[in-house]
Amino acid sequence: MRNIFIILALLVTTLSASNELERAYAKEFAFLKAQKKVLTSRLSKLKAKQTHNLKSAKLEIETLQNVVIRKDAQSEALSNKLYQAQQNSQNVSDDTSLVEAVSLQANSTLSTYNKDIKIDKSNYKASLESMFRKSILLIDELATIRKHKAKFYLEDGSEITGTIINVGNVATFGVSSKASGSLVPAGAGKLKLYKTLNGSVTANALDKNLNPDILNIFIYENSSKEIDDVAQKTVLSVINSGGIIGWVIVILGIVGLILAFARSIFLIGSSAATSTLAPEALQELLAGGSGRALKFLKGKKGATARVLKATIRNLDRDREHIEDIVAESIMHESTRLDRFSSAIMVIAAVSPLLGLLGTVTGMIATFDIITEFGTGDPKLLSGGISIALVTTELGLVVAIPMLMLANLLGGWAEKVKDSMEHSALHLINEYNKTK
Repeated sequence: MRNIFIILALLVTTLSASNELERAYAKEFAFLKAQKKVLTSRLSKLKAKQTHNLKSAKLEIETLQNVVIRKDAQSEALSNKLYQAQQNSQNVSDDTSLVEAVSLQANSTLSTYNKDIKIDKSNYKASLESMFRKSILLIDELATIRKHKAKFYLEDGSEITGTIINVGNVATFGVSSKASGSLVPAGAGKLKLYKTLNGSVTANALDKNLNPDILNIFIYENSSKEIDDVAQKTVLSVINSGGIIGWVIVILGIVGLILAFARSIFLIGSSAATSTLAPEALQELLAGGSGRALKFLKGKKGATARVLKATIRNLDRDREHIEDIVAESIMHESTRLDRFSSAIMVIAAVSPLLGLLGTVTGMIATFDIITEFGTGDPKLLSGGISIALVTTELGLVVAIPMLMLANLLGGWAEKVKDSMEHSALHLINEYNKTK
């Protein structure tokens, strides 16, 4: 019974505690629900505010983007304007430099005719107008035939006073009681008489205000530079223009010709001896034997005689031995038959090399002159250029004939050797037939 009461008490206590717990849970649930409602409301407000802020930020970004685009466009436009301004400034600078250069050149050209131009850097237009105006007047003046009294030099170097006739600015004639004809610049503003075909006829016709159908005129480019008389070229003048190397090449050529002539004389004698001496020696051999043939050849000189003597002395030996002796004799005579051939070939090979040496020497001299004096006066360069060109020409002129002569004489010598060998073998064959 007691246990039952205890259990009931426990049940009542448990139920009571359970009810309190439910009430606590209900109370906590109601609080949480209220909190949820409050938080949900705050979240909605925050979302609405965030949405509003995001829209405002987007609008501000779009506004800023538009501002940036406008600024970029303005910057690009300003850059283009700046580039155009720089180009215009450069063009103006270039045009100014060009105008200054043209003005200076025109002033330099017109000053030779006593027509100076005042260049006003603050007003180039007026300066250019003045320049063109004076240039047109000068062109009209130079396009006419003008006469005046002045002095000029005759061909013998004497100075005489006569009538100077200027045909434009490219030709001049002189008329005097002693001589008349074309005039050319003689330097220092002087004029001299120049040899031209029928120049005096044209000068006299122009002096009488006639208009000849044909003008025998000498046109010069610059009246301030002296025009030299045309010098007649000779062999010696050409060689002299080549300098020392040119003379060395010529001397080698002369030596080569002497050697070739001497060798030709020697080969002529050897060739004639082969064609005449061999038949006579064979006739003596067949008529009186080897003793008579050797006696006949004893007083004879030359390569052919020596080869025939060696052949006849060994006629009684074997055929192969005799042929070896003939070959040895001809080989021994080759040194004499090939005399001067090496020297001629050396001259033929050295001559163009000497010409090349002269070319290099002349070009070095030319560049030295250019370094020191520049290229203003071509006469200063003529010496080195003459050495450069003339020595090459002389080297080829000597080398080509020497090479041809060396080959021709070498072939001739080989022909003489073949003829000697043929004569010796013919003599052996005819002698063997008599045994």
